[in-house]
Amino acid sequence: MILSVDSSAVTASVALTDGDRVIKSEFIHTGLTHSETLLPMIKRVMEGFSFRDLDAIAVTAGPGSFTGVRIGVATVKGLAFEGDIPCIGVSTLEAIAYNFTDKNTVVCAVMDARRMQFYNALFRVQNGVVTRLCEDRAISLDDLKKELADYENVILAGDGAELCYNHIGMDHVALADENVRYQNGIGVSRAALHKEKISASALMPVYLRMSQAERELKLKKSQ
Repeated sequence: MILSVDSSAVTASVALTDGDRVIKSEFIHTGLTHSETLLPMIKRVMEGFSFRDLDAIAVTAGPGSFTGVRIGVATVKGLAFEGDIPCIGVSTLEAIAYNFTDKNTVVCAVMDARRMQFYNALFRVQNGVVTRLCEDRAISLDDLKKELADYENVILAGDGAELCYNHIGMDHVALADENVRYQNGIGVSRAALHKEKISASALMPVYLRMSQAERELKLKKSQ
């Protein structure tokens, strides 16, 4: 049994699963208020169950919003420390790909990293199996467009999907339906089934680049 948590972007989601079976899940799309919404969501999803019942707690460890990722990871670490529960860190982009296990396609998971840059990874989904085609990275729209020319039947998903779709102009690239476009707790749980369990102390956020504040500080020091 796995409790899965995502707060890596504007959406937030929590799911309780037992293997492939979804016991309960919640999803909200109300903006970056995860410090207020995440723990109440977890409490509602866990109603009727004990944290002692859990085999692990999974969380999207990044990439994504620096604040959102930190809140999700810190929340899971706190719960795991208290109950001595193993943790599983999941790529946000990989969790998105697991929304499409009913398709045979290439999923281009894209999260808006601002200034026409995207956090991105590509995954091939075939007969329910998700295969990673590249590592998580930050990539420009122009470079991503060149790569997508090598594939057929591509689905864009993630919070950067609509922006990417509106600028990419490729006939073989489709925009995912909104109900499966974003990462969610169920996708996190599906990805977590294939990951190693680690201790709460070993669980860390994964950032693909420095925050805006860090970039500005580095620029100031270099001047």
